[in-house]
Parts: sequence; structure tokens; C-alpha cells
Amino acid sequence: MLGATSAIAEAAARIWSERGEELLLVARDPQKLAAVADDLRTRGGTVATLVHDLNEDAAGLVAQVGAPDVVLLAQGMLGDPNRRDRDPDHAELILRTNLVSPLRLLTLLAPALPAGACIAALSSVAGDRGRAKVGPYGASKAGLDSFLSALRQRLQASGVRVLALKPGFVDTPMTAALPKTALFASPAQIGGGIVRAVDAGRDAVVYLPWWWRLIMLAIKALPERVFKRLKF
Repeated sequence: MLGATSAIAEAAARIWSERGEELLLVARDPQKLAAVADDLRTRGGTVATLVHDLNEDAAGLVAQVGAPDVVLLAQGMLGDPNRRDRDPDHAELILRTNLVSPLRLLTLLAPALPAGACIAALSSVAGDRGRAKVGPYGASKAGLDSFLSALRQRLQASGVRVLALKPGFVDTPMTAALPKTALFASPAQIGGGIVRAVDAGRDAVVYLPWWWRLIMLAIKALPERVFKRLKF
């Protein structure tokens, strides 16, 4: 699990731990990583950890990860709303974290995966259409969606599945500053959806919860002259 201390990754890991699965958790914060690992061990999982910043040294990380049956890539950052539209360095960090680093990691890791393995990468509904409030974030997720589509096509002959997981609003530390509405899901809901998608053998784009597919179809269908006047 890459980005294992994210709330969504932890929720999925709890389900897998309760099944007694073997997990390798990768994250950059050693204290958070140790706390997550200890919790998962109490739930029955066999857990190993690796402290690593996913924005650094992709080749070295891939050499240590090996060839897992399931790769959950949950790295991501929304960015500071006071900086991402004004500070090009901060916007670039968002792109590196959400797109460039996943692209490097999966490009190196995919050839080592066995037939029947699954790559499950967290994208977002924000990638479906660019919005002013999350411009760099949405752009990074749109790029990730495109890369995952290409990877899915490239790996289909090898039997490796590629899931693009597209949650809507999720009540996590990353969205703590946002006002909560009925559209927000819990990390447990999204984590359960991830596990079900992996279990079902899916090889596709998965909206979480499912009804976000309908919402985003409507948003994508809006004429540009209407869309650009909206304030969401």
C-alpha cells in the first residue's frame, strides 16, 4: 500500500487485515506509519512497513516492494487554497505528488507484477472537468486518469488489472477545511468500495460512491458558457 497513512488507504487496510492478509505499508511519516501498522496487527493482519517519501527514488522503492498481488496507490494532496492558484511552485508540487510520482512508480512496478495482480490507484471526480477551486488538483487527477487508461490497455495482455478509483467528496484530514454536505462519504465507505472493486475482478474506472458517475455525467454535459459561471 503506497501512501498507507491516508484515511482511505487505512480504511481499506482494516478490511484486508481482518481477513488475515499480508500487507506492506509504505508512507513517509514514521510515527503515523507505526500507529497504523499497530492498529492493523490487532485486527489480524501480517504487517510490514517501509518509511519512504513517494516523491523520491522510485527505483529504490520498487526494488523493495517486489511483486505484490494488489497495489493500492493512495498518495495525493489537495494543496493549500491560498497558494495553489498563485504559487507555481506549489502547483508543481501538487502535480508531482498526484501525477508524476505515481506515473514513475507504476511505470517501474507494473512489469514486475504477476498475472492476476491488480493496480488500484486513487484518482478523483475532480479530474472529470476542471474547476476553478481545484485547478492544479483537478489537472493532476485528469492526467492520472489518462495514464491509468493507457496502462490498463498496455497491461491487458499480461492479465494485470488497473482500477482508476474516483471518489467524490470524502471526510478526511485533506478536506477538513471544507464545509460538509450530504455528498460527503466516510473513509470507511470508500475503503469498502475499493475492496469490493478489487474482489470483483474489475478492470475499469470505478466511481465511489457509484452515483458520482451520474453527477459527473451531468457536469460534463453542461455547456461551457453555463459551466464557467458556476461557483463550485
